[in-house]
Amino acid sequence: MPDKVLMKGNEAIAEAAVAAGCRHYFGYPITPQNEIGAYMSKRLPQIGGVFLQAESEIAAINMVLGASAAGKRAMTTSSSPGVALKGEGLSYMAGCDLPAVVANVQRGGPGLGSIQPSQADYFLATRSAGHGDFRMITLAPGGVQEMFDLTYEAFWLADRYRVACMILTDGVLGQMMEPVAFYAKPERELPAKDWAVTGTGGKRGNNVVNSLFMEPEELERVNLERYARYGQIEEDEPRHEQYMTEGAEIIVTAYGAASRAAKNAVDALRGEGAKVGLIRPVTLWPFPKKAFLNLAKSAKAFLTVEMSMGQMIDDVRLSIECLRPVTLCSRVGGVVLQPGDIIEKVRELL
Repeated sequence: MPDKVLMKGNEAIAEAAVAAGCRHYFGYPITPQNEIGAYMSKRLPQIGGVFLQAESEIAAINMVLGASAAGKRAMTTSSSPGVALKGEGLSYMAGCDLPAVVANVQRGGPGLGSIQPSQADYFLATRSAGHGDFRMITLAPGGVQEMFDLTYEAFWLADRYRVACMILTDGVLGQMMEPVAFYAKPERELPAKDWAVTGTGGKRGNNVVNSLFMEPEELERVNLERYARYGQIEEDEPRHEQYMTEGAEIIVTAYGAASRAAKNAVDALRGEGAKVGLIRPVTLWPFPKKAFLNLAKSAKAFLTVEMSMGQMIDDVRLSIECLRPVTLCSRVGGVVLQPGDIIEKVRELL
């Protein structure tokens, strides 16, 4: 294989899953993520894997649950309304402490909305993927190379912590083509999946994967143990990128496709002499709170850039403990943010 391959973001997600050892993919078509399923339908049979187009999004997530319960690396992908339908299954998987990877290539909403890019599923990914007390690790790539890198990483994180990992991206990055490097990555040691419902060969007792607890004290104990694991994730796994934040008075923050426009805006404003920098969360949960709070000690204001009515802005305010004003710059309905939108807003703040 050449050093770099020109491919779409959606295809990079699929190839990364294959590289990570995923051999079970279950999905249902929806724009703008269909290239993932199309790629997997050709790729997995070549390596002895299973591609199955389910009868619905709900069926697909429950097939992932079954494959994961058997100890296999499994994946499903969809776009906004399709991911919402998977919410019940994601909650059941959390209740069973099952690892899996889910990619959401966001489109406009609510409802059927549009097939144009959006970032309005931030709440869904970080707050309300399903009912009950649980969390998902949420990774937000900023380019096609990161679509590959973070999808590969997601399978390791899912297995290590026995959680679902969501790749939260959007129609811009899913359809964008960029060169991608496929380089060998050493597999890190993972805990044995001695909880999986596989054949015993008479060597152990039967395993049961279950999310139903009839005694409230037992469910309370399990939830407390689960949140202790989530606490470890919050301590060890936050990730972010900082760009020209040294001495910056205005901190722009954005993720995904919006962060690309934000970086161009920062370059232009720095050229004018404005003291502006960028912080890009790579993990949306756990949110990189400490990095934001550190910047709030020296910056005068924050500008949150989103292709939504403003959802990440809540986490920015909470992270900086309301020490500095936070303003929103946004476009919605599938309208893609441009650097000029951000430059104009920063000039207002300055």
